[in-house]
Amino acid sequence: MNHFEVRGDELHCESVPLSRIADEVGTPVYVYSRATFERHYTVFRGALVDAGVVDPLVAYAVKANSNVSVLKVLGDLGAGADTVSEGEIRRALAAGIPGERIVFSGVGKTRGEIAFALKAGVSEINVESEPELKLIAAVAEELQLRAPIVFRVIPDVAAGGHAKIATGKAENKFGVSFAEAARLYANASNHPHLNPLGVACHIGSQITDLAPFEAAFRKMRGLVESLRAEGLTVERLDLGGGLGVPYFNQPDPPAPAAYAAMVTKVVEGLEDIRLAFEPGRVIAANAGVLVAGVIHLHERPEGRKFLVLDAAMNDLIRPAMYDSFHDIRPVKATDAAPVPLDVVGPVCETGDTFTRERLLPPMGPGDLVAFMSAGAYGAAMASEYNSRPLVPEVLVDGDRYAVIRKRPSYDEMLADEAPGEWR
Repeated sequence: MNHFEVRGDELHCESVPLSRIADEVGTPVYVYSRATFERHYTVFRGALVDAGVVDPLVAYAVKANSNVSVLKVLGDLGAGADTVSEGEIRRALAAGIPGERIVFSGVGKTRGEIAFALKAGVSEINVESEPELKLIAAVAEELQLRAPIVFRVIPDVAAGGHAKIATGKAENKFGVSFAEAARLYANASNHPHLNPLGVACHIGSQITDLAPFEAAFRKMRGLVESLRAEGLTVERLDLGGGLGVPYFNQPDPPAPAAYAAMVTKVVEGLEDIRLAFEPGRVIAANAGVLVAGVIHLHERPEGRKFLVLDAAMNDLIRPAMYDSFHDIRPVKATDAAPVPLDVVGPVCETGDTFTRERLLPPMGPGDLVAFMSAGAYGAAMASEYNSRPLVPEVLVDGDRYAVIRKRPSYDEMLADEAPGEWR
């Protein structure tokens, strides 16, 4: 469920007409619903608790939507943060999420990032390789701390909505293999500056079938049991994220309640273990839209019609990068018969094409469209390609809204590139 609906003849976010935001903030613009973020987090965590999971750590994947105001909404509900850089840790801390609810993941953590994470008191650092384990140990020793670590293990399970977001196979760059996990865990247990807490996995994103989750989670349970059989302490099992969301052209993914029931079935009888989860897309995707304005309709003599928008691939790169589908809706409802349109942006790339021959009502200059399900991996992946200003972000709360990231002026963009001094 989300809070974007047509009222009268116009698409609203909660009680605010999208046309009002477009008029006052300009387009393109990301618009988020606070109520939807809150609902999706509450439903996800509530499903786990209702299924019998005791005190789960639900660490929202910051990379999905990293705006500090969004993080504060979730943090105020008790969410943690799954982070993959020092910058994301800083964002979580700035939003008021304490270190003990922050997970630090990623395959290429630097010495400085590891030191920052340890000083911030993060809940766990997910170890993804033996060289990284050695670096963490060295940094912890320099700081005279014990680093809380969890080993991210490759379950070798194929999953994910696209090859570029599948992370659980042996050929992917993430994590250590089952073959080396026990040795590394034992070595870490004997190190005075390492505190191994448990194991983790993450098999991909936009997964719409529970079977790969269950297969991976059963392997992880087996690993916990084998480590404990060797006399090692394992108190945490991080099961990652990846639960898919409805993108309008796909079958409905499993509900959080079904996911939670599967989790509890897999871990039944596994005592003294705290479960952690890293949902991102399932919390954020349907909590946001990208509103764009029509520049013009270009009709070729042979019949091809291009609807040219002021939004481009630098604002929403998912269709160009992942061949992703986003439902596109006119902000003002119309009874006009739909026609096949290629929806494109102004960037100088053929890849700046959102969709081809999508059946949409005919539109012209000044009309508005909304790209649905754009709250995840939209603004977070935006850029200034073609020297286009970063798209602004707006958060709606009932009948009011706030600009939570403004559109920079050209002067502000250029100010960062003043000629430097030769050295």
